[in-house]
Amino acid sequence: MNVPSAAILGVSGTVLTPDERAFLSDANPWGFILFARNVHSPGQLRVLTADLRATVGRNAPILIDQEGGRVQRLRSPLWREYLPALDQMARARKPIRAQWVRNRLIAQELFDAGIDVNCAPLADLVEDQSHPVLRNRLYGSDIESVVAAAKACAEAFLEGGVLPVLKHIPGYGRAQVDGHLALPRVSASAEALAARDFAPFHALRHIKMGMTAHIVMEAIDPDLPATVSPKVMQVIRDQIGFDGLMMTDDISMEALSGSVAERCAASIAAGCDLVLHSNGKLAEMEAVVEASGSMTPAAVARGEIALAERQTPVPVDIAALEAELETLLAAE
Repeated sequence: MNVPSAAILGVSGTVLTPDERAFLSDANPWGFILFARNVHSPGQLRVLTADLRATVGRNAPILIDQEGGRVQRLRSPLWREYLPALDQMARARKPIRAQWVRNRLIAQELFDAGIDVNCAPLADLVEDQSHPVLRNRLYGSDIESVVAAAKACAEAFLEGGVLPVLKHIPGYGRAQVDGHLALPRVSASAEALAARDFAPFHALRHIKMGMTAHIVMEAIDPDLPATVSPKVMQVIRDQIGFDGLMMTDDISMEALSGSVAERCAASIAAGCDLVLHSNGKLAEMEAVVEASGSMTPAAVARGEIALAERQTPVPVDIAALEAELETLLAAE
């Protein structure tokens, strides 16, 4: 068996370049991730996703961030537009049903384009201090409703042939700075973190894939962000109980320090199964693949368990779901 690289990689544009084809064939990443720069039309996406899989000679997972709202890579006029998740939760007559319908529609769009993994649901909790870059992407501030909304999201994806990724483990809601630009730090006690931040992720630990948060939880590890912290990864595995396939958040984010290669090596050493690298820069991807190495046997096993949940979508009346969502979100 040709063990994949412990990496999920992006590409530069809407079609593969010859250099990318050659590199990806040699690198054999576990999967791929797409961004707006890779998206032109449904037909173009179907060709690109097929080409990506052809480079590695297998039905590799293809990921995207299609939360709806601001974080949405497929946009109008060719795809549906969605409210920010927090706004929809506040507006909907039946918030959990609306969450399911919304995400079943998203799954249909993704599956049709050859995309079979979506980086959602989010189980971070809204806090008074939550940074605006994250806040309206979340589902609420109380644990029970966030868990219910996240379950509805994950179940809708699975019924639509798309795998969910639980994020951002072990909790990002207390972040007061944008992790794309700086490193968030949290000073809450270990008891407070366990009772609040970790609780939704514990309840959702059955989801087979997860993504880390680039955040320092000082009560657990005052020196290292979760992605590169063996102490935090141990908490995720043992205390939160998440035993799924763990990928990093984008390794290029400025919350992390050191070179790309150093970040990758530290993430794998800490206990992450996969490094996610999103910007499509070939020189960086070469460093990612070299520093991350091949997937460990445990990571391969987790990946197989996650991918075993891929299925043909359960038949559904898409037009009826569109009408239902419109009704659920209509003004009283």
